[in-house]
Amino acid sequence: MSVEQKRRALITGASSGIGKATALAFAKAGIDVALVSRSLDKLEAVREAVQHTGVEAKAYAVDLARLFEVKEKIQAIALDGDIDILVNSSGIAYTATLSQTPLEDWQQVINLNLTSVFQCIMGILPSMRDRGTGTIINIASIAAKQPFPGWGAYSVSKAGLIALSQTLAQEERTYGIRVTVICPGAVNTELWDTETVHANLDRSKMLTPEIVAQSILYTVLLPQQAVIDELTLMPSAGAL
Repeated sequence: MSVEQKRRALITGASSGIGKATALAFAKAGIDVALVSRSLDKLEAVREAVQHTGVEAKAYAVDLARLFEVKEKIQAIALDGDIDILVNSSGIAYTATLSQTPLEDWQQVINLNLTSVFQCIMGILPSMRDRGTGTIINIASIAAKQPFPGWGAYSVSKAGLIALSQTLAQEERTYGIRVTVICPGAVNTELWDTETVHANLDRSKMLTPEIVAQSILYTVLLPQQAVIDELTLMPSAGAL
């Protein structure tokens, strides 16, 4: 696929998983990338890989857990070069029954998976409105539509992300801004290895980050007069 004109994407969670795969897929399609993650060291490795494709890549260390800094830092990145595409792929996975979820953990999941996305969007929206164009892609989860026992806080955060995306789409379409929410089934990423997740699933049957990235790229490259409101992407083996 090719892009009609040079575009620039800001990708959160770009140091690993879906974010990293999306950065590489965008780069191969000729889209410049602004890479955002908490770890600058990991980002630098991705930036180097991306630059081999010939596009411009810049790395920005932003801790999305520091909610009151996020909007300002994302705005600063937008001032460093127009952002045509925002991909919110950063997030946390978390497992525990609701009755065993401490308020602190609940708040952390909502903050990272929902509120930080809201702040990233608020940081990028003014410049997209000024130019009358932009595409925002939020990565939710099948758990938002099909809650699983033990995934309560995560499911609620991702269901909120769907509602955020749908509302944003209605409010911003008159400004030429397209909004898509993608709901993948299980994806084989490093999230399964984190200390907040306790699940024993067959990762070989999961989607790969690269498959999800191809769906994101397809969505972005649609003609301006078309938008995918919501995309549910499942492993062919079904929910695991």
